[in-house]
Amino acid sequence: MTRPGVCFGGPSPEHDISILTGLQAVHALADAGRNPVALYWSPVGTWHEVPADIEASAFAEGLPRSASEVELAAHPNGGFVRADRRRRPVPVDVVVNCCHGGPGEDGGLPALLDLTGLAYTGPGQRSAAICMDKLAFSGATEAAGLPTLPLWLLTPELPGDDAAADLDGVPLIVKPRFGGSSIGIEIVDDLATAQALARSSPLLRDGAVVQRYLSDITDLNISVRTWPELRLSAVERPLRTDSTIYTYAEKYLTGGGGMATAPRELPAVLPAAIESSLRAAAVEVSHLVMARSVMRIDFLWDGGDDPSGLWVNEINPIPGSLSWYFWSHEGDSLIELLEDLIAEALEGPTRRFVTQGADGTALRSVGSIAAKLA
Repeated sequence: MTRPGVCFGGPSPEHDISILTGLQAVHALADAGRNPVALYWSPVGTWHEVPADIEASAFAEGLPRSASEVELAAHPNGGFVRADRRRRPVPVDVVVNCCHGGPGEDGGLPALLDLTGLAYTGPGQRSAAICMDKLAFSGATEAAGLPTLPLWLLTPELPGDDAAADLDGVPLIVKPRFGGSSIGIEIVDDLATAQALARSSPLLRDGAVVQRYLSDITDLNISVRTWPELRLSAVERPLRTDSTIYTYAEKYLTGGGGMATAPRELPAVLPAAIESSLRAAAVEVSHLVMARSVMRIDFLWDGGDDPSGLWVNEINPIPGSLSWYFWSHEGDSLIELLEDLIAEALEGPTRRFVTQGADGTALRSVGSIAAKLA
């Protein structure tokens, strides 16, 4: 029987939520008799195997006592090995990637797994990199003709004069360019404050983007699955409290079960034209980013009946709780979702490396390196 490993944690601001998602997957696989290997990625980047029946509270104070160190050997026929003198392989046939944010979601971990030849769930490296770069994703959707709100790179010098008319004297929303959909997001009164925040916030150190903040806007989300064919879930409308944006606390800290227990209207009650436009756009986005496994696409809606008031906002390539609450509404259990993700991963390698052209011709004709440096 194929033995899955579940990766979770990682050096990311979303480390704790990743633990919740990972343990949900581990426990579901264990209950189904799949004998999963729980692979914990610590905040400092070290890997550890932990018992499959471990609970989230064991990680509250740091590395659990039951953890044993392993390493990820990124070379052909590599994979996870025991961090001891014997270097015994950890018996894993396929990896379920439950890492949110940071290198687990932005393409770093998928790139390493590509080098090992291990099958894995979630996006490939190229897809993940597009999805987790808000500026690149916005540019790609705009170029594809999809409705998007203007988004600008934020530095001490940017946005420049071309954006002054759009951003001068209006509330702005500042987001980490490479982060998730809630951590590090702030509402500010003006561009000068946004630029100061970009200089001071550690969550914006790797890059920041800015756009106009629209009050009275509604969040709408939909999940997509790609195995055995592209499927769309019902649309959800997350329920905010009295906050100006859909916050980290509302998403992940309500109800104690991560995003699965956050308040929501599912299915959302929408005008037919809005739902139709949203679902058509979700299909286009899925093809555009090379969606794989399960993803969540986030939209913004002005509350009207006209589809011109609906915009693609962001995409989450490894969503909280793997979006299983969407599919529970469709009648699928978490283990059914996981089995589909694993089946897709095992169907073939995510990436095949091509070496055609590297036949030595250039090396035979180049002469000496010393001559080239003269």
